[in-house]
Order: sequence, then C-alpha cells, then structure tokens
Amino acid sequence: MSQPKILAVLEQRGGEWNRMSWETLAAAQQLAKDLGGTACAAILGEGLDPLAAELAGKQLENVYAVEHSLLGAYTPDAYTAALRQLVAHTAADYVLFPHTYQVRDFLPKLATSFGKVAVSDVVAYRVEAGAVVLVRQLFQGKINSDLRFTGAAPQFASLQAGAWRADQLTAGTAAIERFIPEIAASAVRTVPGERFRESARAVDLSAAELIVAVGRGIRESENIPLIQELADAMGAELAASRPICDAGWLPMERQVGSSGQTVGPKLYMAIGISGAIQHLVGMKGSRTIVAINKDPNAPIFEVADYGIVGDLFQVVPELIAAFKKAR
Repeated sequence: MSQPKILAVLEQRGGEWNRMSWETLAAAQQLAKDLGGTACAAILGEGLDPLAAELAGKQLENVYAVEHSLLGAYTPDAYTAALRQLVAHTAADYVLFPHTYQVRDFLPKLATSFGKVAVSDVVAYRVEAGAVVLVRQLFQGKINSDLRFTGAAPQFASLQAGAWRADQLTAGTAAIERFIPEIAASAVRTVPGERFRESARAVDLSAAELIVAVGRGIRESENIPLIQELADAMGAELAASRPICDAGWLPMERQVGSSGQTVGPKLYMAIGISGAIQHLVGMKGSRTIVAINKDPNAPIFEVADYGIVGDLFQVVPELIAAFKKAR
C-alpha cells in the first residue's frame, strides 16, 4: 500500500501570503506524520519564485509552483481548471485549503468536478484505524460533528482560521516543481474586478498578531477609548464581542465570534467579556488568551491561559502604564 499523500493548497495575493496558509501547511505536515505519509504544497499565480523559495525551506516532499497568465488574478474557473490538473498530477489523497473567502468560492466547484464533496471549516481531526475523522462545529460551536470520507481519493477539506498553529511548522528542504496547467481563455467566464472590501475602514482581524477585545463589562460607549488606549500601547488591533458592535459602539468589522471574524493571534486579551460560546468560537484558536473580568466564574476563564479577576477600570490603566513604560 502506497503512503498517503497530503497536498496543501496555499493562498497568496500579489506576492503576499494569507496568514492562514501557514496554519494549513502545519496541519498538512501533522496529518502526513499521523498517517505515515508525505506532505507537499502548492501555490497558484504568476511570478511565484520568491514564494516557492520560501516554501522550499519547509519539511515537504515537493513544492508546486502553478503558474499561468490566467492565474495572475483570481477567477474560479481558472483556479478550478488548474487545480483539477494538479491534483491529478500529484495523485494526492487529501487536499487541504485555508477556509478563506476565496477558497469558499471555488472549492465546491473543484470538489464537484471530481464527483466529491468538500468538508468545510474543519477545526480538528483524528486518525482511527488508519482513517481520517474530521471535526466540524454546528449550531455556533455548541456541537462537534465527526465526518468520515467514503470512496476513493482525492478528498477535500478547508480548515478554520486559528485551528492549527503556524509556529508548529517544521523546517526542512523541499524540491520545487513548476507546473504549467492548460487553461483556455474561453473557459474563464468572469473578469476579475477590484477586490471587495466591506468599507473604507475594513480591517482583517484574522491577520492581526495582537488583539485587545472588549465586551459588555465596559458599561458604556464613552469608556471604549480606554481600551483603545491599551490597544495602542500594545500595538494591537481593537476588537469586540457582538453586543458592543450591535450597540454601534464599534463597527461590525471589529466583531469576533460566530457571526463575526475568526481569529488566531499570538495574544488575545479579552476585557469585560463573559465568554459566551458564540464569542469563544471566534477566538479559541489564539495562541495565548488573557482574560480580565470581575466575575471569577465567567466562562472566559475556562479557555484563558492567564486570568485577572478584578475591575477592568482599575486593571486596564495599570496595564497601559506598564506597556508605555516598557516601550
């Protein structure tokens, strides 16, 4: 029996990595280890040499630089055509993707072209008797569901932001293979437009390494600047739980949770946030979680690495002073 092969398809835009790509690569390396198989990675676009060279420094069997003029700007037709050929070329058993907006657009089309389904937003996996069991969350994180693949390879899955840690990537040396797919211009039915942004103030919290989030414990909107001052002192992004955004105290783009953004920063500081499951779903993948809450029984302390039980209006000014002194 041949060794299972895991292919991680990573996302870049304009020569810049999507941070979730590294998490997906870490998951591919771990899955290959658990299955006794091999991992490889692929990137799509034009002028991929610098990115491919960076990938070649990871523990992978191969790095596939999938280049074509029609891949310079994303379209679902071109990406699907290229990846369909690449998956066949690599004979990959499992194909993993970061669960980004772009992947959500083309992955169902790609999987369907193989007569397969794609399991989306995976938060964990385990191996049972040599078979992979994927874990997804239902009902805003209240229930975990197990899914098993049936039928022959390839199998497809996208991975939730923050579910795997990029700092667990293993370094190594990989060979680079340039793969030129055949894509007919007539098969690309859409013309790429300007990249969508929700608003001029839109912020991608999933790319932030430090996040300070505020909840209802702040009491009123006039107290938000206090938390902003702490975020500024730390060099962090300001975020919030849903009630804060619903009240209009911060824009919706700052919301973390099941109906907001999913994040996985190096440090997540939750201030005055009780820890409802809807919020935990969006930030539980953070590397280090610090919680400040006057209620010692707040659910947020169950996931926190460090907890401060106290009045945020006393604790936060002390933190601001300490960070400003340290900087």
